Amino acid sequence: MEIAVLALGCFWGPEIKFSKIDGIIKTEVGYCGGDSQTTTYKEVCTGNTNHAEVVKLDFDEKVISYEKILNIFFEIHDPTTLNSQGPDFGTQYRSEIFYLNDKQKIIAEKTLKNLNEKLSGKVVTKISLLKNYCPAEEYHQKYLEKR
Repeated sequence: MEIAVLALGCFWGPEIKFSKIDGIIKTEVGYCGGDSQTTTYKEVCTGNTNHAEVVKLDFDEKVISYEKILNIFFEIHDPTTLNSQGPDFGTQYRSEIFYLNDKQKIIAEKTLKNLNEKLSGKVVTKISLLKNYCPAEEYHQKYLEKR
């Protein structure tokens, strides 16, 4: 089992999309990349915490590769818009790949480089070491109850 943590705008839509993919064992929404180890949705929305909304994916690498997950990541959001996706604006909606190890970093850099060549250098997706991941459990539970 491996883990991928991806920021691609508001986390609800991507979480649903990733949850339907073979090899994705579990999804979880949260915040990552910020200045503190704990945060709330209200704090993140101020733009002062530096956290991004993320989807954390537990996946079976025998069924789906990290590279394939990144290709899906780039297909389901616009990596050329800075700090926004659709109607959502703010640094928490940025496009960012949070890697957990050197292998993931190398794959992320290669995948981003290939896409950036195709898009004439317009990709704004960042690649960063995983930092201060916080699950958004209070919102996740409310959302699951509504499903």
